[in-house]
Amino acid sequence: MAINLQKGQKISLDKEAGMTLTKIIMGLAWDVVKSKGFLGFGGKSQDIDLDASCIVFDEQGKATDVVWFQQLKSRDGAVVHTGDNRTGAGDGDDEQITVDLTKVPANIKSLVFTVNSFTGQNFSQIQNATCRIVNASDHKEVARFNLSALGSHNAQIMAKIYRHDGEWKMHAIGEIGNGRTFAELMPQITPHL
Repeated sequence: MAINLQKGQKISLDKEAGMTLTKIIMGLAWDVVKSKGFLGFGGKSQDIDLDASCIVFDEQGKATDVVWFQQLKSRDGAVVHTGDNRTGAGDGDDEQITVDLTKVPANIKSLVFTVNSFTGQNFSQIQNATCRIVNASDHKEVARFNLSALGSHNAQIMAKIYRHDGEWKMHAIGEIGNGRTFAELMPQITPHL
């Protein structure tokens, strides 16, 4: 059973999965809050374009690569984004980033996942926003982190996957921010490396 992470919580991915993980999927899901029309009728919702990104950092804390809607694959092929969902429509993950942990170069220390509202809406207009880590070999959910904290922010530093004592761990950062892309969050990411 998947663990529901709290802000700041750290876990061992292998321990939570009950096996050594070789490939994981970070799934991002969200729904738009529907506005209520006159007397509860005629409500509508607008599309919200949330974007998942993964920034790759080396042992010195230098960003060496980024995977996002404008670059769907890392240069080494270890991190792959499935593509941009611009509406949040549908059930399940709206965007996914797959990480082949066996292909991540030895000099890479951490992978930081962010989510930004490219269309600029804040999280008070978004519901059921979650990120989850899934074992790609059996599609079982390992961990889940709720992103639906209401507020005027339009971005979050979701989580960090990092190497520690020869194993991969996850830190649910949950830091709120503002910015349409990951680049605007870089000053906030650095203290979490």
